Amino acid sequence: MSCPVLAIDPGREKCGVAVLAADGHILVQEIVQTEALTDVVGALAAAYEPTIIMGNGTTSAEARTRIEALGATVTLVDEYRTTDGAKQLYWEVHPPCGWRRFVPRGMLVPPVPVDDFVAVILARRFLQIQIV
Repeated sequence: MSCPVLAIDPGREKCGVAVLAADGHILVQEIVQTEALTDVVGALAAAYEPTIIMGNGTTSAEARTRIEALGATVTLVDEYRTTDGAKQLYWEVHPPCGWRRFVPRGMLVPPVPVDDFVAVILARRFLQIQIV
């Protein structure tokens, strides 16, 4: 697989979006409002011509329908424990400072939403499956 992957973590109010190159390098990572998802995905699809994947959570059916209305094909991937992985990835990218350094990372709660990190985890899982 040589094309990038656009991963979406759909949510009721906000969605995590990430574009990863075939080698796993993060090209785009952001959180967007759900009502703007179609516009954002359309722009990213035009810019990167990616394979589009989406987490299979509760709101995935509605989001998938909206994205497929653009003429895109969406592949669903398992979201199991992606939030836990996203929190861990958040602390790898933004190591805790001060007294938080002494608290086990599993007990820390990121100060911001991690939907974008969930999208990165989804894309990495998908890329890993494609390599095998």
